[in-house]
Amino acid sequence: MTIKLGDQLPQATFRVMTPDGPAAKTTDDIFKGRKVALVAVPGAYTPTCDRNHLPGYVSHVDEIKALGIDAIAVTAVNDVFVLKAWSASTGADGKVEMLSDGNGDFAKALGLSFDGSGFGLGTRSQRYSMLVDDGVVKSLNIEDSPGKADISGAENFLKQFGEGQQAA
Repeated sequence: MTIKLGDQLPQATFRVMTPDGPAAKTTDDIFKGRKVALVAVPGAYTPTCDRNHLPGYVSHVDEIKALGIDAIAVTAVNDVFVLKAWSASTGADGKVEMLSDGNGDFAKALGLSFDGSGFGLGTRSQRYSMLVDDGVVKSLNIEDSPGKADISGAENFLKQFGEGQQAA
């Protein structure tokens, strides 16, 4: 079953990079008591993710946070080391939290995984964005194709809430 508006995020454990190396963070650690713009990409360094999706959120980080959003987090079915390198190469370091869903467990629990085996990618996350408030899904934008970042892009995320408005 696919997650929907009003649902609580499923419990999951991500890997994040800290100054001391990789560490585990649970869904509660990331979302409890916070408003988070959660963005999922099929894979770091893949064309749409690298040229369009992540850069949009990096360039609009201040505008998104001005909506009352505490953090922007990006999740991908990549290991924490790849996400750390991707964050550094895109200028996302210190602006976007990178959440490694290395085995795709979170994507599967949301009902938002897809089989990219035909392209040598294995199980991946669908591309989406959502606003999560204290662990509850308040908006959800799922792309119909992994090669698109239109409805899940930063510009659309900003349009959903209008200029000068606070995110619900």
